[in-house]
Amino acid sequence: MAFVINELSSTVLSLALQPEMGQLTALHRASTLPASYTGKNACADIHLSPDGNFLYASNRGHNSIAVFSVGDAGELALLATESVRGDWPRNFVLSADGKKLLVANQNSDNITVFEVDGPTGLLQFSGHEMGMSRPVFLGF
Repeated sequence: MAFVINELSSTVLSLALQPEMGQLTALHRASTLPASYTGKNACADIHLSPDGNFLYASNRGHNSIAVFSVGDAGELALLATESVRGDWPRNFVLSADGKKLLVANQNSDNITVFEVDGPTGLLQFSGHEMGMSRPVFLGF
């Protein structure tokens, strides 16, 4: 499987890999936004949880991280959109153990830290935030 974030349409596409044929087949497309949101948005970053059960995508404009469950056949179900407590989440990173998620909020000059609930994949703001001028990339 492969997952592609579509910056301008605010969607994530799941794909089946067929290496013997050198092609990808689209399986499922899901919006990164709640149905009620009508403002402008552009996606930026995408990460899969270490266990492969959850997918995370950043929304610049809505200023959130979309949390999806990943089904066995690649279907995506939007579980939540968690506010990043900042503006323009350019990049984010999951810790190697999948327990922490850090977000680089470019326009609000901060990095915010979230706890990841292992069984549900949902995010909870830890209360920790670091000031930094225009952060655009994070890595562990």
